[in-house]
Amino acid sequence: MPHLVIEYTDNLRPFPEAQVLEAVNASLTASPEILAESDLKSRYITTDRFAIGTQPEGRAFVHAQLRLLSGRSPEAKQDLAGRVGAVLRAHTPKPEGLAVQLSVEIVDMDRGSYVKEKL
Repeated sequence: MPHLVIEYTDNLRPFPEAQVLEAVNASLTASPEILAESDLKSRYITTDRFAIGTQPEGRAFVHAQLRLLSGRSPEAKQDLAGRVGAVLRAHTPKPEGLAVQLSVEIVDMDRGSYVKEKL
């Protein structure tokens, strides 16, 4: 914990994945909400099959989901979402002719059912 999954549409390739992960991880681990930098697990999912509304082309999206153990204040969640959003805003490609939508979601994980082990 926490887990960061960044999903983007393949029409945004080349996406600067390594650059974004470095920047977003640095921003998140600078937050007092992330106690140990080694706990942050970040990854990408690229989707080549997607629909945005009813228009068949000319649209793209980037969606980040940050999953955290429950118990953080709304202000802390807003800060974390803002950190992720700022990095994505700065680094997401904006190809000519594509309307790009960016979203960030903070998801509470139930503390009682989450299991983590260091092997």
